[in-house]
Amino acid sequence: MTIDFTLTPELDALRLRIRTFVDEVIKPTEAELTDPDHLDDRHEYLVKLIGMRTKAQEAGIWLPHMPEEWGGMGLGHVELAMVQAEAAKAYYGPFVFNCMAPDEGNMHTLLKWATDEQKERYLRPLCEGTAMSCFAMTEPEVAGSDPTLIQTTAVQDGDEWVINGHKWFISNAQRAKFAILICRTEDSPDLPQAANTAFIVDIPSEGWNRVREVETMHGGSGHSEIVIEDLRVANSQMLGGRGEGHLLGQSRLGPARLAHCMRWIAQAETALDMMVDRSLNRFAHGSLLAEKQGIQWMIADSTMELYQAKLMVLHAAYRIDNGLDFKSEVSMAKHFVANMLGRVIDRSIQVHGALGYSTDTPLAHMYQHARWARFADGADEVHQMRIAQRTIAAYRDHGSTRTATGDLPI
Repeated sequence: MTIDFTLTPELDALRLRIRTFVDEVIKPTEAELTDPDHLDDRHEYLVKLIGMRTKAQEAGIWLPHMPEEWGGMGLGHVELAMVQAEAAKAYYGPFVFNCMAPDEGNMHTLLKWATDEQKERYLRPLCEGTAMSCFAMTEPEVAGSDPTLIQTTAVQDGDEWVINGHKWFISNAQRAKFAILICRTEDSPDLPQAANTAFIVDIPSEGWNRVREVETMHGGSGHSEIVIEDLRVANSQMLGGRGEGHLLGQSRLGPARLAHCMRWIAQAETALDMMVDRSLNRFAHGSLLAEKQGIQWMIADSTMELYQAKLMVLHAAYRIDNGLDFKSEVSMAKHFVANMLGRVIDRSIQVHGALGYSTDTPLAHMYQHARWARFADGADEVHQMRIAQRTIAAYRDHGSTRTATGDLPI
């Protein structure tokens, strides 16, 4: 068995192209977009933002996760990890390359579940960058980590469905041209997981009411609360089959969780770089911070955790690319990387002292966003529960837990 962690010359060249584009195009433009004294005109802001996407398309680094026939680069998940980890070194990086959440996950979902007509109407504009979308599943009245409890209902009325319900934390809804909406269509299914169905909803539509943006600890969030009242959608707007909404959602969330991890690795690496740089340039109590054991421990712990995170993500991506079951590996990676991200940023803030707590560096903003990672796409505790269940099942079935720990050849 060959285990090779080197990159092909082509992939290494692609990674360097992405890195160069981020450093030379995105980061300088970001500095202008975030400087209130330099740029306060909304039109100019949009021109610069969309201009970066145009340059990415011209550079051939657009839509890395989609097949070439849809205008993408046709990368597998291992290859995508390289791109995402470079792209997310900049705040707008994933957006510029059109591989950001939630559109990335929705593209995969439409590619797998949509009819040909639905693909042309909804997937094509996403791939071309002329539309954005959202995924509407979470509700305030029930636990978001248990989709079998969804209360939003869709009742059939001839060739249409009448939908009523309440959604919140629907990312990107304020910009979306359509939503993938998960509703309860079955009253008493044989399995609780067969109660839901997915529909594509055009935005705006009568009955789809975006009532507010949910304010979070990092301010305006881009996460909407939606009240749905007698919304009518045609039967042709069903995505996948009736009762397959849960299956569709889980199919979407697995790779999407790993894509988040890829981007979080970039953020953690940025924080570690900043931590080390600060330690080499800050003098206190007779020596540089880098020479103090307490600081060295923080650097060492962060380095080891980031190393673990990278290996977990690469192995989970390998399993996806090779058609192997990946649920447990992605679940473990999502839990570990989300927590690693918060710890590394926190240590970096500590090494920076009051400067790290201020908004003069990106660390405070990164820290606020990192807290979200521990419950987005499944809370820590739910992942831990599933990991434990799979480990117990592995022992019962095989007399060993080996298959639950990555099923690796050691």
